[in-house]
Amino acid sequence: MLDTEERSLAEAPEAWARALGISREAVELFAQSEVIDLHVDSFIWTRLFGYDLGRRHRPRLVRGCFYNQVDVPRLRQVGISSAIWVITTNPLRTGAGRARAFERNLLRLRERLGAQPGVAVVRNHSEYWQARRAGKHAAFLGIQGGNAIDAHLGLLQLLQQGWVLRVTLLHLTNSGLGHTSSPARVGGSRTGLSAAGQEYVQALNAARVFVDLAHISREGFFAALAAHDRSQPAIVTHTGVSGVHPHWRNLDDDQLRAIAATGGTIGVMYHSSFLGDPTFGGRLLSIVRHLEHIIQVVGEDHASLGSDWDGAIITPRDMPTCLELPRLVDAMLQRGWSPERVQKVLGGNFLRCLAALRGTGPLSP
Repeated sequence: MLDTEERSLAEAPEAWARALGISREAVELFAQSEVIDLHVDSFIWTRLFGYDLGRRHRPRLVRGCFYNQVDVPRLRQVGISSAIWVITTNPLRTGAGRARAFERNLLRLRERLGAQPGVAVVRNHSEYWQARRAGKHAAFLGIQGGNAIDAHLGLLQLLQQGWVLRVTLLHLTNSGLGHTSSPARVGGSRTGLSAAGQEYVQALNAARVFVDLAHISREGFFAALAAHDRSQPAIVTHTGVSGVHPHWRNLDDDQLRAIAATGGTIGVMYHSSFLGDPTFGGRLLSIVRHLEHIIQVVGEDHASLGSDWDGAIITPRDMPTCLELPRLVDAMLQRGWSPERVQKVLGGNFLRCLAALRGTGPLSP
């Protein structure tokens, strides 16, 4: 891959095309697009052992497996316009402990990202375009595991400040909000979505926070949508689809249709085994196949990217880190996708959802 001294993709498209073994057309289309990732989990490593989001990291021994897949310098070099950087909830804490940890981590993540050159922490559609016009990466913030604040609904007042763009209701364990899709199903409610979970969805709607239905059980998924404000888009930020590879982590076609009916979008993640590949033998073409299935079922306005980078995932071997992401565009073009479709999936579909939830301005600067 490119040496750390190489120029950015936008500055040296021919060099990037050669280094990645792809067409210059793919590199230029990538550079001209708003590229938005719906789920980046790097902050969990900052919390665990001080992973520096502002320092360039090399994959080294693990070659991009589990973590070391993204950081601000590499993200800026390749030209990723925006991402939702998440705070993942520790379910082993007490309710009060989770609430205190969330408040600390929200401030910490805002400060860490905001201190990086070329990064602006943003809250809405207007602030996104302000950051992009200034040539900055627009960083959104999210929560993975709504039980970060489920015992303290008063903390939902924090959400009114707008710093949290989205909340993934459930993660890998059950909680007082409802039931995870994980087969472990540890602790908490044994129903799809509890009464508290329904109230929580309504509180998120009132604060104009995206309800993210990744990780929730199928029963809970549809119960959440039944409680959801029909005028707002719901999203699934990082998932695969069962129409390509049946798996407890993936969505079926009825779930895809339900999200599309809200005007929302579905982000496809990059974990090889969830996509149907061998754990250490994944290929980026599998990501494209999952995106294509979404497009076949509900159309090209409802598919997005949600990598789950640094979320202990094992990425495709031909796209181990964010620096190889333009190869995904090359694969899309080779499958006969139009440039317009590519740009929708890279970021346009999410921007439409963002404008619907937090701003009604134009979808371009």
